[in-house]
Amino acid sequence: MAEKLLMKESCADFSKLVGSRVTMPGGGAASGLVGALGAALCEMAANFTIGNKRYAEAEEDMKNIVERSEKLRVRMLELADEDAKAFPELSAAWKLPKDTPDRQEIFAKAALNACKAPLEMVKCCCEAIDLLEVVMEKGNIMLISDVGCGILLCEAAMNAAAMNVYINAGSLKHNPAARELESEVDELLADYLTKADDILGKVTLIVRRV
Repeated sequence: MAEKLLMKESCADFSKLVGSRVTMPGGGAASGLVGALGAALCEMAANFTIGNKRYAEAEEDMKNIVERSEKLRVRMLELADEDAKAFPELSAAWKLPKDTPDRQEIFAKAALNACKAPLEMVKCCCEAIDLLEVVMEKGNIMLISDVGCGILLCEAAMNAAAMNVYINAGSLKHNPAARELESEVDELLADYLTKADDILGKVTLIVRRV
């Protein structure tokens, strides 16, 4: 598997890889791509606000959002690669004979490592939702449907990434660190899925009026 998968592969090739009979990229990497697209729509909507005299008061806010959403977009693509790279270690740990010395410690390390990328994806999606809210409130109204699409993609990516945290953490039945990760994701989802749904409801009302 080549490094920087999403940075080098076309969308067609990446989707073909996901659909093929290989263990990676899988759901985690796909989550990163979807989240990156959500952040990209936020970036685009802010870019189309900058320079528009009607939204002059929001100019600095939009410039800041462009910068932050671009970083989120790039980071989530990187996280897609990081998620894929974590899988071989976890797969190898699963296959260790039960009488292997320190097997539990080796497996726990690999499973917790596999939680890192999807957990950060969840956090990136939360930040993107915060930025999309500002674009909804202050940005170019002609891009409001793109804001809504960005929210939907971030919601999907956040849920999908969380699923990958849960499956990996759930394999460690009596590990306090795993329980902490699950709790952290629970709290983020509780806060941001509610927030995303609220934003989406407002966007939908605006779209139906425009």
